Amino acid sequence: MEQRKFKKPGGFRQHAPRPKASSLVIGRQPIVEAMKAGKAIERIFMLRGATGEIIPQIRQLAEQYNIPINLVPVEKLNGLTSANHQGCVAITGNINYLDLQDVISHVTEQGQTPLFLILDGITDVRNIGAIARSAVCCGAQAIIIPDRGIAALNEEAIKSSAGALETISVCRVNSLLKAIDTLHLNGIKVIASEMEAETKLYDCQLQEPVAVIMGSEDKGVFPALIKASDTLFHIPMAGNFESFNVSVAAGIILYEAMKQRGA
Repeated sequence: MEQRKFKKPGGFRQHAPRPKASSLVIGRQPIVEAMKAGKAIERIFMLRGATGEIIPQIRQLAEQYNIPINLVPVEKLNGLTSANHQGCVAITGNINYLDLQDVISHVTEQGQTPLFLILDGITDVRNIGAIARSAVCCGAQAIIIPDRGIAALNEEAIKSSAGALETISVCRVNSLLKAIDTLHLNGIKVIASEMEAETKLYDCQLQEPVAVIMGSEDKGVFPALIKASDTLFHIPMAGNFESFNVSVAAGIILYEAMKQRGA
């Protein structure tokens, strides 16, 4: 199937134990400048108890750009670099994350019907890559991820996605529950896969604006997200085997949405 290209709105701004030096931004002022320049940053490691005039600015910019800050002991920072880190080291990423509301507005302004994925607790980069690939192939416009508890969208994830992670919009949020609130305020229904649900996948109205929550393979969708969902559904199976792999399940759901939308 030919990939569908979704143009990102422009203008927005687990790694290895020892990242390559080229993937680090070292020191307080360089980190501030990198964030202001819109450089893709996955995470900031900050010395626990760090003080100084520029620390509040780092925190403010990180909050503005949804960049998580991990407070760590000095041994962690020294393990990342032997340079003078001033108590702050940032890990650069491969993905420029976009604001969820901006993406929703862009999709609707383009006359498209939102089809988003919410990834909850998926820690295998290959699964994330495969999900992103299916999302692009089936016409989804965005993937929403939390800033913690999910695999890093690193080079392996991008390779597994065949480049789809560089095509689809990725929104990183500090709360999936708040993201669901934003989706609801924009008229987008949120649905979640639940093995005990009565509704079958093909009975869901996927031609409407919708965001689908995909949970981790070991724990499924977080209960609070289940409660916040508008509809719970299950994917019918021929046998009694436990479940589909999460990336396979995502592909099935996305293909059903594409079929319902007449693609």
